[in-house]
Amino acid sequence: MVTVKGTPIDAPLYEMDEARGVEYWGCRGVVAGFTVAGDVSSILPRGLHVDTPALGAVLVADYGASTLGPYGEFVSILRVVDDDGAPGLYVPYIYVTDDAALAAGREVLGAPKKLASIAVEMRSGTVVGTLARPAGTPLCEVAVVPSQRLSAEVADLLIPPGTPMYSLRHLPATRGGSAVHELVQWNCDLAIRRDGFGDELRFTGPASVTYPTATAVDPVHRLAVDTMLGAAYIEFDMRLTAGRTVWSDTATVPDKAVVTV
Repeated sequence: MVTVKGTPIDAPLYEMDEARGVEYWGCRGVVAGFTVAGDVSSILPRGLHVDTPALGAVLVADYGASTLGPYGEFVSILRVVDDDGAPGLYVPYIYVTDDAALAAGREVLGAPKKLASIAVEMRSGTVVGTLARPAGTPLCEVAVVPSQRLSAEVADLLIPPGTPMYSLRHLPATRGGSAVHELVQWNCDLAIRRDGFGDELRFTGPASVTYPTATAVDPVHRLAVDTMLGAAYIEFDMRLTAGRTVWSDTATVPDKAVVTV
């Protein structure tokens, strides 16, 4: 077993089995898919391209337990294709409520995680996922009325099984060191949980995605909704594993250079 660890060396913030990655159980979340209004191609790294029209999604999840501990997460997602036309999902913005999840995501996968307030709540028959940063300043709200069961076919469109995820990892350099800028491919596998009757816990119904506050510091609103395609409330288990580095740019900073980060 190869163990991936963070720092401090004698008390790492996170630790995981490289083969199994980070494992989650007892999770629940809301996810909505839509066509994106406006041009978002400028936020994509080299080698990835959006469809026409651009397809986006947002996920707000409560991870009841994981090998990193329990935490909440908000993820903005763009459907992309690489230079060979193979499909994938790129993550331009992602937020969590836990420092271990933030450090592991940034250091291992390059996921651009920030800390925020995140919640998934049932409000009068509607499941609402919220992202706020700082607390009390709502940036995004995803609402789904779980009024009917979601078919497996539509579920696979919202959460395509086996589709690789992409993040852009950037490691700035100090004098005499090397800056690293690279595209990392990783994997997210979901297993929908079942209720006491043996049916999978995935529901759909009327839904909305709103951005109550738009800020330059946290521009999640750039994935603006043009046409809603579908939404779901799901309960699930999950596994995240590292894939490969697609490309890597390294630049050495001279010892006497002025470094900007």
